[in-house]
Amino acid sequence: MTSSTHRSPPSRIGLISDTHNLVRPEALDYLAGCDAIVHAGDICNPAVLDALAKLAPLTVVRGNNDIGDWAASLPSQATLTVQQVTILVVHDIADVPADPRKEGIGVVVTGHSHKPSISERDGVLFVNPGSAGPRRFKLPVSAGIVIVEGARAAARFDLLIK
Repeated sequence: MTSSTHRSPPSRIGLISDTHNLVRPEALDYLAGCDAIVHAGDICNPAVLDALAKLAPLTVVRGNNDIGDWAASLPSQATLTVQQVTILVVHDIADVPADPRKEGIGVVVTGHSHKPSISERDGVLFVNPGSAGPRRFKLPVSAGIVIVEGARAAARFDLLIK
């Protein structure tokens, strides 16, 4: 390879879930500057999506608490392709196909548990950004980022409120 080989700059995908009708200013600050945003469900009010859509293109799935006419058109799963990585978004990890890698999925984003986590299984990166909504029990208030460079993806989550 020569030094003139063109590479796309890394893509930053903001991850948020389980906002439960709360758009924290800390979450908006955290997601500002992302190339795209994924909301993994339990939105509970379309105003949440309106606020996020002002920051970047938005991919959204319906959570178990997303009910009513406004939520009826939200899909239960969605995919987006960023550079060479396909990201599957579902609310509940129980809805992930048995072998997402076989379906070309490189990253799975879930919500529902309110517990932030990052793991790799059979070459697929699983990310749950946790909950950015009202604090439940002693679980953290958090969001996440996936960085995609070509065919590689890496993830992190960060506390929005210490």
